[in-house]
Amino acid sequence: MALPNRKLREDTCRKYSYGVGKHRGRAVQAATYFDRTGRAKCQKLRTRDKGFTIVGDSSSMGLWGQHLFRDNGKRVIITEGEIDALSCAQVLGLKWPVVSLPNGAQSARKSLASAMNWLQGYGEIVLCFDQDEAGLKAVEDCAALFKPGTLKVAKLPRKDANEMLVAGEQEALVRALWEASTWRPDGLLTGENLWQEVMREETCSSIGYPWEGLNDKLLGLRTGELVTITAGTGIGKSAVVREITHHLLSKGQSVGYLGLEEPVKRTVLGVLGIEMDKPLAQHPDAADTDSIREAFDRLMGRAVFLDHWGSLGSGLLMGQIRYMAAGMDCRWIVLDHVSIVVSSQEEVSGALGERQVLDKVMTELRLLCHELDIGMLVVSHLKRPEGKGHEEGAATSLAQLRGSASIGQLSDAVIGLERDQQAETDAARNTTTVRVLKNRYTGDTGVACFLAYDPLTGRLQSTSLEGFESDTEEVPF
Repeated sequence: MALPNRKLREDTCRKYSYGVGKHRGRAVQAATYFDRTGRAKCQKLRTRDKGFTIVGDSSSMGLWGQHLFRDNGKRVIITEGEIDALSCAQVLGLKWPVVSLPNGAQSARKSLASAMNWLQGYGEIVLCFDQDEAGLKAVEDCAALFKPGTLKVAKLPRKDANEMLVAGEQEALVRALWEASTWRPDGLLTGENLWQEVMREETCSSIGYPWEGLNDKLLGLRTGELVTITAGTGIGKSAVVREITHHLLSKGQSVGYLGLEEPVKRTVLGVLGIEMDKPLAQHPDAADTDSIREAFDRLMGRAVFLDHWGSLGSGLLMGQIRYMAAGMDCRWIVLDHVSIVVSSQEEVSGALGERQVLDKVMTELRLLCHELDIGMLVVSHLKRPEGKGHEEGAATSLAQLRGSASIGQLSDAVIGLERDQQAETDAARNTTTVRVLKNRYTGDTGVACFLAYDPLTGRLQSTSLEGFESDTEEVPF
C-alpha cells in the first residue's frame, strides 16, 4: 500500500516489499530483506516513535533492495535508510538501482565493505546520505573503500531525500542525484577554488619579537605557527621565553603559559620583573608590594598560567591548551618545556617509547596551532654534542634536538641559543648568541642577534659583539 504522508506510491512500495502492518499489537512499517536468490531473510520493523526491531535472520542483511538489481551496471545510488531509497527510486521512475544501508550512517563503512563484490560491478557509486554531521562523517569513512573517480556524493538542499519529496521538490532531487560530484578529500583545490585561495586575504595575527635581529630574519611571530626555542642546559631558554611573553602581554596580546619546569610563582615574578626592570625571580624583595601590584595590574589581565610542576600526560596537556585557546581566548601559547611532557610514566612505559611519544606530542601541538589559529612557543632541550659542550658555547644545530627529529620537522621556526658559561669575562658569560636554525617563512637562517643579560635589571637586551671575544664556531649547513 501507498504511504501518503511520505508521498510514496503503492507501486514503489510494492517493488521494494515495503509495507505496513502490526507487530505485537503495535502499528509498524516493515522493510523486507532478501538474500541474493530472492528469498526473504528478515524484516526491519519501524514504529511510530522511530524505534526499530529485526524479525528473522539478520546475520547478513546486506544492502536493502540489492536483490532487485543485477551484479553490474552504470551507477547505483545508496541512501542511509529505506524511506530515502524509496524516495530516490520513485523520482527516477523506478528505473535505476537504488539501495539503502541496513543500519544507518553509524555502520556505513562496514555495510558497504560487506557488499563490495557487488558494488565493484558498477561504474559509479552515488552516496545520498543525510546532510547532517553523521551523514557527512559517514561519507568520509566510506570514501577509502572505492577506487578514485568512482565515488560520487549527492548534496541535498534539505536534510534527506524524503524531506525533498514531501516538500514537492522532485525535480531538485533528481538534479541532485544526477549532478552528484566526484568525491575528493578535503583540502584539494583546483581551478577557481585554487585561484580564490591564492587571492584570499591573510587574516592571521602577527607581532614582532622584542629584538630587531630576530624580526629581520623571521619577520615576527604569527598565529598558526609553532616556534621551537632550544639550547643546552642552563643557557637561559626560560629567560628568553619570559622576555617574549612580557613583550606579547605589553602589546595587548593574550598569552597562555605552561611552565612545567619551575613553580608558577617564579615564572610570574620573572615576567613582572621584566616589566619593572628588576630581577624579581631571583630577588622577590627587589621591589615593594605596592609597586609589584601596580605592574601586575598593568600586565597580567591578559595572561593565563598553568599551576603545575613536573611531567604532564599529552592528553591532559592538549586539553589545557585547547581550553586556554578556545575557552579563555589565549592567542599565544608558551610551553616550557616539551621534553618534560614525555616523562609521563604511563605513556613512556606503555606501548610507545620516548621518541614515539614525542612524535605524537609534536604532531598534536602542530595540529592545534592550525586548528585554533594560535601561535605557539615551545622550549626543547638539546643533545650533548661531541667535544665542547653547549655550556662552553658550542654552536647549536637542528641535528642536536633531543628526542625526535619531528621537533625540527614540524616547527615553522627553530631558534638556537648559545652562551659560554665558562668564559673568562662577565660580558662574555652573560651574552647569548641567538641563531635561527630553521625558518619556513623566509628561509633566512644564521645568527640573528646577541642578547646581553643585565644582573641589575634581569633583562636581556640586544648588544653587539664589542667588549668580549667568543670562540663559537659556525655550524656548516
